[in-house]
Amino acid sequence: MDFSEYISRHREQIRLKIFEYFNGEGPPGYSEIVREYSERQGKYVRPGLLMITGQMLGAKPDELIIPAAAMQLSEDWILIHDDIEDDSEMRRGKPALHKIYGCEHAINAGDGAHLLMWQMLRDYLEEYGMKRGLGLFDMFSEILTATVEGQYLDIDFSKRIKEIGKADERMYYGIVERKTSCYSVYGPMQLGATVAGADKKTLGLFKRIGREAGNAFQIMDDVLDFTADEKSFGKKRYGDLYEGKLTLIALHAYKEASTGEKERMDSVFAKRKELKTKEDIDFLIEVIEKYKSADYAYSVAMKHGAEAERILNENRKMLPENEFRSIFESSVYSLFNRKR
Repeated sequence: MDFSEYISRHREQIRLKIFEYFNGEGPPGYSEIVREYSERQGKYVRPGLLMITGQMLGAKPDELIIPAAAMQLSEDWILIHDDIEDDSEMRRGKPALHKIYGCEHAINAGDGAHLLMWQMLRDYLEEYGMKRGLGLFDMFSEILTATVEGQYLDIDFSKRIKEIGKADERMYYGIVERKTSCYSVYGPMQLGATVAGADKKTLGLFKRIGREAGNAFQIMDDVLDFTADEKSFGKKRYGDLYEGKLTLIALHAYKEASTGEKERMDSVFAKRKELKTKEDIDFLIEVIEKYKSADYAYSVAMKHGAEAERILNENRKMLPENEFRSIFESSVYSLFNRKR
């Protein structure tokens, strides 16, 4: 069994746990909006990483379901808010929530799902005791704090700094290591390990593996934004260019560009999304293709992936030899060997 099969096996159980908390209470229409992104269902990579790590280290599936459901629900409410902040057009193959219901209702829906996530963790504490429950609660708090800090840096570039010449790879990785490596990879791994009672050294190993795999995952996401078709990717193509996102692709193109190209790139990035024309985006695409910047980013993603693989291979003795270890290993590889 590989990681995708593992997710498929547990997806419905996680989904049903989430929907136990969507009980239909509240004003007419409220629950429908709050549960919209959960209804659409994401890839369930984060709860999958949480569960496979926990099972590999000896936790039982029943002990991991609530944390996994809370992890998935956190993705759903964060994406609602992210889509508003970025004014994204699509999410999971359909119009973004604020495009359907308006920003005010969407913000409120995100807040509603956020509250349900904390309710899940409170219920977990009551069921499994103060020590384990508080450990899980504190780890969630740490992960989400890093995530919102990363979102601050992301917004700060796209809304205030805007000029690529004022950014660098250090700024890019500051965003990625908070929003992706921590939130999407080693954070979920550490949550599963926490449920299993892992020690600090083991938690540290997952952070080392997850930082590199998470960097690879995000850079591949940037590449797919530029190369994948909208149907398979589930988001508008070239969304990063329209939204003025800081990516490794844009940084590389800017570094290689002529003085005139740099000036125009900065002028396009300085524009609000709604004011960017097709000609603006076509220019950015032309520069990126001219300097093979997507190829460059892909090669960097593969280097991060290879480093994650090296760390994993050199520390296998720290991981139990059981049926779940090979699935965990496949989960790491799947993060940077992806087409969607």
